[in-house]
Amino acid sequence: MADQIFKKIYLKVWRQKNAVSKGRFEKYTVENISSGLSFLEMLDILNNQLIEENKDPIAFDHDCREGICGACSLYINGRPHGPDDEVTTCQLHMRKFNDGDTITVEPWRAGAFPVIKDLIVDRNAFEKILQAGGFISVNTGGVPDANAIPVSPDDAEEAMDAAACIGCGACVAACKNSSAMLFVSAKVSHLMKLPQGKPEAKRRVLSMMAKMDELGFGSCSNTGACEAECPKKISITNIARLNREFLKAKFSE
Repeated sequence: MADQIFKKIYLKVWRQKNAVSKGRFEKYTVENISSGLSFLEMLDILNNQLIEENKDPIAFDHDCREGICGACSLYINGRPHGPDDEVTTCQLHMRKFNDGDTITVEPWRAGAFPVIKDLIVDRNAFEKILQAGGFISVNTGGVPDANAIPVSPDDAEEAMDAAACIGCGACVAACKNSSAMLFVSAKVSHLMKLPQGKPEAKRRVLSMMAKMDELGFGSCSNTGACEAECPKKISITNIARLNREFLKAKFSE
């Protein structure tokens, strides 16, 4: 199907000068936008327009633009990463919208992800959770043979599925309690399913759960919104595994 040219797209974008300023929505119009453009390319065009008008461009995060880094964290028309499934914002294309549409663009809304400027939020809370236990402490020495430590195919597959998490924060943005349970469970799962992660499994789950609570993330809402909006489709079965591992660790203290 040939790309369409949208004569006008109307945007309501959250603008916030800094972390302490009061934010507000501002309205913009972009014209002659191809449906084949990515959403971020459309924002680039809008920013070029604002710069030509001697106005402050909209600040938003992006890096790889290939759905790998998770930086492009935008809340679009009430959905993390916008109206498409299994994509990040950089993979969202304008063909998901129609000519004359009004599109509302916001940053993630979570207490643990404070707004830095406009559409950029501080997601260092995820890094702090990883620092609390998302690693293994081993002296790897030389490169081991690939088959030196047997791993069952099922365990390997589950570990790799969980490791697909890119830490974008869509799960937190989708959850009414701003829970980070899907993120934490993915990181715990992909290590505890492998032999290298088992020695520190107890300390890992206790430390990461404690850090998650300390940073102000809410409890799991049990609605499944996190899985529905996750661009990598991380399964909520990981949350069940996290709860089991947490209870085992607590009772063995």
